[in-house]
Amino acid sequence: MPKILLVEDDKSIIDNLSAFLRKEGFEVDVATGQKAALEKINNSSFDLLLLDISLKDGNGYAVCSAVKSSYNIPVIFLTASDDEYSVVAGFDLGADDYVIKPFRPRELISRIKNVLRRSNKLGTTIEYKGIVIDTERGIAMKNGKDLYLSALEYRLLLVFFNNKGVVLSRNKLLEEIWNIAGEFVNDNTLTVYIKRLRDKIEDDPQNPTIIRTIRGLGYKVGD
Repeated sequence: MPKILLVEDDKSIIDNLSAFLRKEGFEVDVATGQKAALEKINNSSFDLLLLDISLKDGNGYAVCSAVKSSYNIPVIFLTASDDEYSVVAGFDLGADDYVIKPFRPRELISRIKNVLRRSNKLGTTIEYKGIVIDTERGIAMKNGKDLYLSALEYRLLLVFFNNKGVVLSRNKLLEEIWNIAGEFVNDNTLTVYIKRLRDKIEDDPQNPTIIRTIRGLGYKVGD
């Protein structure tokens, strides 16, 4: 799973964009300023930076310059600064792309994947207990065989795998299904889809070991 560092100080953008990127199969970490961003880069590995120019402290140009001088990490500027000077300055510092706010989420995902592909950093599979999700092809397999999941089953499995170790409440899962279905989905529908998913991915659906029920709280994949 490609890991992205989002360097941004607007809370609404952080919350909305982080959630969207995670739904699309990316791992996301956040820094709100230059100092925090450089500390995270020095202490962790990232496949890509999404970088605003105006930050809580410092600026995105300084972060980009530091990254390009010491690391092989692609950088996409994501900023409201759309004047020619800002764009040229970003590319002169080595940026791999420059996206103007407000942006279209799907276009941003396409640009991210293009940059990761050019940099040979695009991980396309998520694996857990013999189940493999190929996010590039939009399929899930068990022991190398296609599970033939419906769109909602696939999205639900992706949500679980992108949140390994996290207890997900039924309300949270309903929100995720609502987003992909674009229509009203009730609690009974969620129960049906979790049962269908377990029937396809579990060795023993009556005693699930992948999607586990956490009594009174919700569901959890992983430790």
